[in-house]
Amino acid sequence: MLFDVAKRKYVVTGATSGIGEVTARLLRSCGAAVVAVGRQKDKLALLKEEIGCETLVLDIADDRAMEVALQDVRGIDGLVNCSGISVLENSLALTSENFDRVMQVNARGTAMMSRHVAATMIREGRSGSIVNVSSQAALVALDDHLAYCASKAAMDAITRVMCAELGPHRIRVNSVNPTVTLTPMALQAWADPEKNRRVLEAIPLRKFAAPEDVAAPILFLLSDAAAMISGVSLPIDGGYTSQ
Repeated sequence: MLFDVAKRKYVVTGATSGIGEVTARLLRSCGAAVVAVGRQKDKLALLKEEIGCETLVLDIADDRAMEVALQDVRGIDGLVNCSGISVLENSLALTSENFDRVMQVNARGTAMMSRHVAATMIREGRSGSIVNVSSQAALVALDDHLAYCASKAAMDAITRVMCAELGPHRIRVNSVNPTVTLTPMALQAWADPEKNRRVLEAIPLRKFAAPEDVAAPILFLLSDAAAMISGVSLPIDGGYTSQ
């Protein structure tokens, strides 16, 4: 009963692939209404056909488009910020353009989406939960991931500030911090077998995460089972950050 999210409504960004898509599907299977957000119109249309969700075609890096797209969304009980990008660059080869783009999507996009959804919830007097999909990269250094690590650390900071500011409105805010999760983006980033092997050996459970391994804890944090949990950054990393 405590994990019940039926008859509630959640906005899920990055819903056309990976963790976002699996989370949207899991929520629908549990009886929740879902507003799936993504940039790929065709994939959103297919998702709508398959699971019966609402859809919003939106680039979360576009502040004005976000404001317009969300102005008519009502009855929201929570938000899952799954949208994210990664550009792999060594710190000595870092470009300002790539750094700004990663921060714009991962950090600013999360902050602005949360702002708009939380404002609607407060206006309507609704309590609920926001879950930000961060990364173990917020907690440890990863080679060639300077911009990504910085953006995810910023996301965890956003989580803590919003926890403090939205708590009085009965809105909880948490992050999940997965290890390498076998999504299309991760498969590209970790294609080098030697790099892959070194990270696996540093994970006590000796395996990477599947999107389902992340979606289930997200569902927990959205549910009443986590009613007193707010402001945490929860590693889902097989023990990687314990060492």
